[in-house]
Amino acid sequence: MTLDAMKLCDNNTVIEEERHAKANDREYNERFCYADNRIKTSKYNIFTFLPINLFEQFQRVANAYFLFLLILQLIPEISSLSWFTTIVPLVLVLTITAVKDATDDYFRHKSDNQVNNRHSQVLIDGKLQNEKWMNVRVGDIIKLENNQFVAADLLLLSSSEPYGLCYVETAELDGETNLKVRQALTVTSELGADISRLAEFNGEVICEPPNNKLDRFSGTLFWKDNKYSLDNEKMLLRGCVLRNTEWCFGMVIFAGPQTKLMQNCGRTKFKRTSIDRLMNTLVLWIFVFLICMGIILAIGNSIWEYKVGSNFRIYLSWNEVLDDPVLSGFLTFWSYIIILNTVVPISLYVSVEVIRLGHSHFINWDRRMYYAKKDTPAEARTTTLNEELGQIEYIFSDKTGTLTQNIMVFSKCSINGKTYGDMYDELGRKIEVSEKTPAVDFSFNLLSDKKFKFYDHSLLEAIKIGEPTVHEFFRLLALCHTVMPEEKNEGDLHYQAQSPDEGALVTAARSFGFVFRARTPETITVYEMGEPVTYQLLAILDFNNFRKRMSVIVRNPKGQIKLYSKGADVILFDRLHPSNDDLMETTSDHLSEFAGEGLRTLALAYKDIDEDYLAQWLKKLHFASISFDNREECLSALYEEIEQNMMLLGATAIEDKLQEGVPETIACLNLANIKIWVLTGDKQETAMNIGYSCNILTDDMNELFIISGHTALEVQQELRKAKECMLGSSRDIGNGHTFSEKKKNSDSVFEETISGEYALIINGHSLKAHVVELIRKYKKAVTLAIGDGANDVSMIKTAHIGVGISGQEGMQAVLASDYSIAQFRYLQRLLLVHGRWSYFRMCNFLHYFFYKNFAFTLVHFWYGFFCGFSAQTVYDQWFVTLFNVVYTSLPVLAMGLFDQDVNEQNSMEHAKLYEPGQLNLLFNKHKFFICTVQGIYTSFVLFFIPYGAFADSVRGDGLHIMDQQSFAVTIATSLVIVVSVQIGLDTNYWTAVNHFFIWGSVAVYFSILFFLHSDGIFDIFPSQFPFVGTARNSLSQKSVWLVILLTTAVCVMPVVALRFLRIDLNPTLTDKVRHMQQARRKHRPLEHNLKRVRRTSSRRSAYAFAHQEGYGELITSGKNMKGTSHFSMTPGGRIQNSTSWIENLLKKRTDPTGADRTPKQQHQ
Repeated sequence: MTLDAMKLCDNNTVIEEERHAKANDREYNERFCYADNRIKTSKYNIFTFLPINLFEQFQRVANAYFLFLLILQLIPEISSLSWFTTIVPLVLVLTITAVKDATDDYFRHKSDNQVNNRHSQVLIDGKLQNEKWMNVRVGDIIKLENNQFVAADLLLLSSSEPYGLCYVETAELDGETNLKVRQALTVTSELGADISRLAEFNGEVICEPPNNKLDRFSGTLFWKDNKYSLDNEKMLLRGCVLRNTEWCFGMVIFAGPQTKLMQNCGRTKFKRTSIDRLMNTLVLWIFVFLICMGIILAIGNSIWEYKVGSNFRIYLSWNEVLDDPVLSGFLTFWSYIIILNTVVPISLYVSVEVIRLGHSHFINWDRRMYYAKKDTPAEARTTTLNEELGQIEYIFSDKTGTLTQNIMVFSKCSINGKTYGDMYDELGRKIEVSEKTPAVDFSFNLLSDKKFKFYDHSLLEAIKIGEPTVHEFFRLLALCHTVMPEEKNEGDLHYQAQSPDEGALVTAARSFGFVFRARTPETITVYEMGEPVTYQLLAILDFNNFRKRMSVIVRNPKGQIKLYSKGADVILFDRLHPSNDDLMETTSDHLSEFAGEGLRTLALAYKDIDEDYLAQWLKKLHFASISFDNREECLSALYEEIEQNMMLLGATAIEDKLQEGVPETIACLNLANIKIWVLTGDKQETAMNIGYSCNILTDDMNELFIISGHTALEVQQELRKAKECMLGSSRDIGNGHTFSEKKKNSDSVFEETISGEYALIINGHSLKAHVVELIRKYKKAVTLAIGDGANDVSMIKTAHIGVGISGQEGMQAVLASDYSIAQFRYLQRLLLVHGRWSYFRMCNFLHYFFYKNFAFTLVHFWYGFFCGFSAQTVYDQWFVTLFNVVYTSLPVLAMGLFDQDVNEQNSMEHAKLYEPGQLNLLFNKHKFFICTVQGIYTSFVLFFIPYGAFADSVRGDGLHIMDQQSFAVTIATSLVIVVSVQIGLDTNYWTAVNHFFIWGSVAVYFSILFFLHSDGIFDIFPSQFPFVGTARNSLSQKSVWLVILLTTAVCVMPVVALRFLRIDLNPTLTDKVRHMQQARRKHRPLEHNLKRVRRTSSRRSAYAFAHQEGYGELITSGKNMKGTSHFSMTPGGRIQNSTSWIENLLKKRTDPTGADRTPKQQHQ
């Protein structure tokens, strides 16, 4: 066997083009340096934690900035503040963050160890031995027992079930809890459980290299000079659970990080919010601003020292006289850099982390996101991304297990041109089925499913009178499928269906008297109206995405050979005999009616086959099935040949309700201008149906484009045509939306403005993560991905926010997610309430924090012009130390944790309140400039009003009112009162905590002030507390209090006036809703205005059989919901249409991807 396809381990690198694995031969397999079965999802180990974590933390510009300041403070010539004032908070911040990261990673390590130390029975040296999972190697043969997890990606060799069959549950991989069937090769299934024969098995597998395609596998087994083709049906993937199978044996093909499960997990990415990135930029701006102030003051110092400085050395003594003004200015520059560094205090980042932690706990504690049926609360698995939940523009959702309930119900059918399933009254009018509607009595059939309900009695009557087409219809449903029966007790029949829709169809046939009861690879046994009939199974013409149909060829006891087929109507109708034209037209009308109700449709047909023709065809089929070249193409051509001139029987309609609240949630999120994409591995028809069921696609859309090219060039051409069509219908209209998409290697993106709503249904083979990355790359939009299976993990990790659906048996998506919820409907509350509030609170917090620190710090700048630029501080040293830590820390934390502009009900009802976060309106560079200007203005007033008031004033006893210490106390007191009043104005939602923290902080300030200026503390530490008696003397003067009052008024009144004018003249949507909220405070809130309605559509569902390469994918449908929202306030408190400030902004900044507010992408 040639090994040219593999570069061995000589160069310490492995470039794998194809895999070679030999059973029971570790020495041979170790030549290729394949990964062992140990997994690692953690980021650090004991040696790498400190350097990597510090590197990540110092990616924050502020942390690097404070480290630089610390170094400056260690230089005594320029430091006017003690070094510990910076190193203590810096180390505190780094330590808190490191502990949090270490804790998170510890749990990842714990989870890894738990998995790696699981035990499996491995065949070593001719006997089964218990081995830890992490010690399993490629080529090992493993024994699995019922309900055990599969340890690695295995080639199934044999099992306890006949013909090498076994059943697996793939919830960890794709979120589906229905069982899948896997079957071993006949030659290996004969090995059974014979340990000696298994130990002698030395077959070699040559297959594809490791990849993340869960539904595909191609390889070849070489054994005893024969070649055997391998595909996905013979593989057991890591993460699956063996069910209803006593034991099985498998050979390890991929292990550990090379398994398909782990290949789908991707790398753990370090996620930061847009506010984090903005803060990094702002810190750089502030640093430049700081340098500019330092340069100005340094130049002033040089000039001052050159002209008059020497005259003042008796007052400002130097330890070592500097006669060089330039050197003096240089040293003063660095001194001012240290003094003014509090523009961005280290406490900012501590406060941000505390607020984020609080927001995370609010999510965890929210009872309205608690799913009682499975005892599953919402969980914030990260504490760093909460405010990003308030800025989502695109949601990428999985379908299976995320949107659907995964429960199929046979609802209606059309047989020989007649519909069954609708109920009519005495006047022939259609009526709705209710709980009081009598169901069909299936008591005549002892094997019927007791849970099955059907209400149209005429169908059972047709069965009982023996209508041939009706019997043939249900006979087809009982024969044409891949369901496996299980009957532990007589009459206790259970079906193991690869897809829920197949289970629903076979169950319907069972209840109507055609009971599928047993099967072997060669036969199918059906009890037809109580009589057992065994059919010889001659061939199964399997489903794939191109055929969109499945057929079986059987011989009945009379010797007649029939082909039964079911599939998409658009496919089957093209293969019908011309004599079916009238019936086809009638059935087509019925299909359109079913599709209008959101049901999944399937067409059924049959064909009588000649014995001689079948013999020739089976020979060709056998030859094609053992071919290694173009096997799929040859088989497809043979299937196409025999599936012609069929006779139409009718159609089925299946209902799979969406999860509770899915259409309402999607409609509400659409109103919030969030684009929702469903990324699904289903075929096009199923994807389109789920779009209509969820109200993502509607008949009101201008047009729907289907992009189905198979090459990048074809897709580019189809996208170009769709683009031209959309632009052609909107040349004269200014506002609208566009849609962008990528196919394989195509990076073209629409940029023009388009009017109206359009949808693109795109057939592609890209990974879900690639689609998310496309939007991140080209649209610079904030994305959220939600799913519940391992096939969603890469998408979840790629998006800005990853949400996992918990409560399912598959937890891979949850483990990789940032947030987990139990139901899709909780996403609405997570975004519109928690996300919006988190963003609103964080923006208000930052705006106020920067404002108060500019006001606090820049007083030093003005003071520099009056102190000879000597780098002296205005305030008492203890005030500088305590201002951010004690005096103003708690009020701003309370605002960041509890503030809300509108309550949760209005946040949910008025989804457009979410748009400011998407447009980044509440805190951006413009808002930062405003709070900077306000801070500069406040600092100017704080310094110059007291300075002007007391410059030439004297007390009643003739003494000077103001010395430097009294001046400092006056400014400090004014500052504390001003920022306390300002946070009171900024607070929208008052709680007892806010009151206690704000007014309590003012009281604490005065308490500490008088304590630090008391005689007692001075007697103990005279050098540390020099301001003895200053507070008592200064604050006993009425003029001082008048100055404080005047300063406060001048600082605050312009803000009050501007806000009053803005709200009165140009109110925002938030202002209007708040006014309405106040008007309704004493009244019961209105009910939610979104109502669920039945979707009516003229569109054919064109549903194709829900299989994928022979195994079932879920089918979904549901009721439709249409909702509108209008937002303008009237005096009575109602909201009507108006053009809001957000809408005006949107007109100026039209989002190029909004044309399809609900585009849809599908992937395999």
